[in-house]
Amino acid sequence: MPPIEDHPLRYVMANELHARPFPAVQAPARAAFLALAPAQNAAGRDREADRTHLIALLDRYGAAHPQPGATHYSGQLGKHLLKWESHTEFVTYTIFGPGTAARPFDGQTFDLFPPDWLAKAPGVRITSALIRVELAQDDAGLAAKVDDWFVPESLAISRVLDGELIVASDFRIDPHGHMRLAVFARPEAGQRRTGRVVQRLCEIETYKAMSMLGLAQARDLSAPMAAIDARLTSLLEEMCGTVTDPADLLHDLLHVSSELENIVAQSAFRFGATGAYETIVNQRIEVLREARFEGRQTFGEFMMRRFDPAMRTVKSTEARLKAMSDRALRAGDLLRTRVDVDRSAQNRDLLKSMDRRSDQQLRLQRTVEGLSTVAISYYAVNLVLYLVGPLEYETGVSKTVMAALATPVVLLCVWLMIQRLRRHLD
Repeated sequence: MPPIEDHPLRYVMANELHARPFPAVQAPARAAFLALAPAQNAAGRDREADRTHLIALLDRYGAAHPQPGATHYSGQLGKHLLKWESHTEFVTYTIFGPGTAARPFDGQTFDLFPPDWLAKAPGVRITSALIRVELAQDDAGLAAKVDDWFVPESLAISRVLDGELIVASDFRIDPHGHMRLAVFARPEAGQRRTGRVVQRLCEIETYKAMSMLGLAQARDLSAPMAAIDARLTSLLEEMCGTVTDPADLLHDLLHVSSELENIVAQSAFRFGATGAYETIVNQRIEVLREARFEGRQTFGEFMMRRFDPAMRTVKSTEARLKAMSDRALRAGDLLRTRVDVDRSAQNRDLLKSMDRRSDQQLRLQRTVEGLSTVAISYYAVNLVLYLVGPLEYETGVSKTVMAALATPVVLLCVWLMIQRLRRHLD
């Protein structure tokens, strides 16, 4: 029996589910995270330039290259592990190293990204973070550490994954330009579980930063939308009054509608991506299975207070854009209906005028037909007199009498002939 033929993409799609394994992190450890993306048209960027930039870093450490067209890579940079991933709008670099620095978050691990290499990046920094992973036997001293490392007002700390790890951050950028993330792992927490938590924290920070781009665009659209809304309201007020020329008003309304549609088209991708990133942030926090640490706010509570209002602003702006677009569309339909009604009235008046002219032409035609009957009868009577003229001497009847007798007959015959022609033409 011949083997069954596989779909060409079967293995590719199956392997895609396992293409981005979580790193294994053994506490104590440290990590440096970097996310890069072009400032404009990130989704349409040159992805080959991203891989070229990655290879330039690997060559500095003599590391193996990724496969052609790869969207992810893991390899050793000396005693450090590099994890690289290419996403729809950005690429991420994560370097993991053993042990922790004597001074927390000193940025030594981030120095593995050479400054001149960073300067040649095909994009700008979306976010970067320093992650410190400590081994913690118990909770003693953890509160004092996080209070010293982070801003208390913004601090979020919680137990995750059944209490085997504790995570903390204030989501603020430090003087060196990095976010700070702390992970305290119990001895029973495995390397892969610790690695998953570190990966989740990096994803939360990255997708949070990408989501906030939607808020920036929503704010940029605030003034143009207010101006268009005022113009649209003014046009609708004119519609309620006496419009001298609805066609001109319709032209202005269509211009406003086109501006709205242009804004909707330009913002659709960013707002759609923002919604997707927001969902990922919430999902990543949910899978951490947070529990409160000493009554302090969790990551979920921090996002509810600081992140969710920003996302609601984006959704509100998107909904307002759609409502304005629908409003302009309905107003355009109403105004087009009014223009059509006015044109129908003009056409009706024109038809009435044409009916009057046709009636006048018909009356004139009948008058001409009457005169034509008389004229034809006159010539017909003369012809008859020429024909019967010689009989005057034989019959003794004068031409005058003959004309008097022939005229009614000729008139009747001509009239019947014209009526027959009219019926034939009708």
